[in-house]
Amino acid sequence: MATQSLMHRLPPVSVMIAGLVLFIMLILVLFAPLIAPMDPRDVSSYSLIDMEIPPAFMEGGDPRFLLGTDNQGRDLVSVILFGLRISVVIGLGAVLFAATLGVVLGLIAGFFGGMVDGIVMRIADVLVSFPTILVALLISGIARAQLSADTMLTWAPLVLIFSIAINEWVQYARTVRASTMVEVARDYVRAAKVIGLPSGRIMGRHILPNVMSSVMVIATINLAGAILTEATLSFLGAGMPPTYPSLGTLIRIGNQFLFSGLWWIAVMPAAVLVILVLAVNVIGDYLRDRFNPKLMAR
Repeated sequence: MATQSLMHRLPPVSVMIAGLVLFIMLILVLFAPLIAPMDPRDVSSYSLIDMEIPPAFMEGGDPRFLLGTDNQGRDLVSVILFGLRISVVIGLGAVLFAATLGVVLGLIAGFFGGMVDGIVMRIADVLVSFPTILVALLISGIARAQLSADTMLTWAPLVLIFSIAINEWVQYARTVRASTMVEVARDYVRAAKVIGLPSGRIMGRHILPNVMSSVMVIATINLAGAILTEATLSFLGAGMPPTYPSLGTLIRIGNQFLFSGLWWIAVMPAAVLVILVLAVNVIGDYLRDRFNPKLMAR
């Protein structure tokens, strides 16, 4: 009986594999400068003699370049590691910013209600009527028009994080607002109001812990979407500059050589992006089912 109960609590094999893959990718992201054979940000390390070399497992490959080289002679393993790092950092930054903004506004709207709730929700309704990619393209375009090339090179990650997050906080705000309205009607919140506790303390110490499980599930699921949005922006040329390539930038560069026989320049970064997004989605789906009250009661 104990063994059956333990097996029932263990996550599926697919989730454990996805977790392992995601863990390995996070390790690669953290230690990319130490693991990568070369620094793709250093122009002096480019070697035109080594350009367009196929992967090591193909005819004409070089053991020094496991996944081959691109049109500038850069080692694809190094470029992909740094591109993965940029994509993950921007995705995590966008999710963190959107979750923070959404949780704060959702708590305020659900706790105070009335006009405050109406204003927050009408702003949310306006934003959700626009596609995320369209808003991100608009903000990125405005930033590029207003900032110089050198300034944009420095602020490009923050511009991308803001562009992606500004339209994604709505889901967090709506979820937290609904949960807060339920919690406000409970006796412990009424008692806290009666004894004169400040509203900020009630929201932060009493209500927030009860709504965080839903926020964590949404954040995990939205992480995959944020990474894909960043990749899409970079693929369209509105994301990271070529000197700091993300996975989307690498796919855009490789797409120019896809039908000339140099398929690995585009396929290798695309495969890493697919694996990353798939792993995050599998874990997000598991967490969503795991914290679903209807499924937990079974």
